[in-house]
Amino acid sequence: MPVPEKTLDRKLARIRAKQYVPADFIIADAKDGDMGFGAGAPGPVYDQDNQPTDRMRPVADYRAGMREMVKSGLVDIMLTSVSSAEALHANGIYADTPVTPAVRLNDTTDIWSLRGGAYKTQQARPFRTARIKHARTAADLGLYSVTFYNDIDRDIATLEAYAAFREEAEAIGMRHFLEVFNPAFPIDTGDVDLGFYVNDAIVRALAGVASAERPLFLKMTYNGPRAMEELASFDPQNLIVGILGGAAGTTRDTMELVAQAERHGARVALFGRKIWYAESPLEVVRLMRRVIEREVSPGEAVRLYHDALTKAGIRARQPLNQDSEVTDPILKAGAR
Repeated sequence: MPVPEKTLDRKLARIRAKQYVPADFIIADAKDGDMGFGAGAPGPVYDQDNQPTDRMRPVADYRAGMREMVKSGLVDIMLTSVSSAEALHANGIYADTPVTPAVRLNDTTDIWSLRGGAYKTQQARPFRTARIKHARTAADLGLYSVTFYNDIDRDIATLEAYAAFREEAEAIGMRHFLEVFNPAFPIDTGDVDLGFYVNDAIVRALAGVASAERPLFLKMTYNGPRAMEELASFDPQNLIVGILGGAAGTTRDTMELVAQAERHGARVALFGRKIWYAESPLEVVRLMRRVIEREVSPGEAVRLYHDALTKAGIRARQPLNQDSEVTDPILKAGAR
């Protein structure tokens, strides 16, 4: 049986060839949470009313969700830890699917979100648990993350670690995409909006990187329409911009984020909690696609989502009116 074409490769080629249409938008399911949240990554056990308890689900549940999403073919990338990637690879889950496996290849300290932990109150230190030579046996695509602080010593250390990673990844044949976090606390950028500082930091960091070692695309915080349009239009064939999802929020937040980001130039979305914490992860992704392709509005997608939950006999965790609210401040101004 022929191996199915990976949708990621086809879509990236179309984007670079200036042939993008909304159906080419790339969606990744980010289930690498164990690299940051530890045992809390699979999320809580839910009670009979579908409300969270203080008990956590096991990793078997998390990996069952990965397998279900991969088999659905609704996403283009499944991002996991190396340990989960090995488990899925051993089961042959990717053998007959168009979904590309990817692994998180570094876990800088600003993603250490342990219960009771305080790591995110400090500047990130470069750190890698995963070893590329082992990760490469389960995937040929990895995620590397950085954060810029407008601090010369910390930012140089970050860039030197990234350069060492690129050299090793290129030698082993591991492709990568680059995640750029906003700092977890305020930094001084004078009277310049943080989004523009981050844009400049990204372009400056990649300007001297040769094509053989460049990231396939970016994953970053949505810092509003002006910042997104600026970066997405800077060099769209070589610098494809994607967004990260952040906290779960409401279903309307999820739909607004993909709609607004795509409208202003993003071509990739990598969502973790916004997918996994949904009552029906598959239905959320189906409706994300319909929103991106402009079949329905974000508000209509929320109503359709609740209709689908009712038909499936799944109790919504929030009533429709609350789940229809835009709670993310940066999205409120652009909501339609």
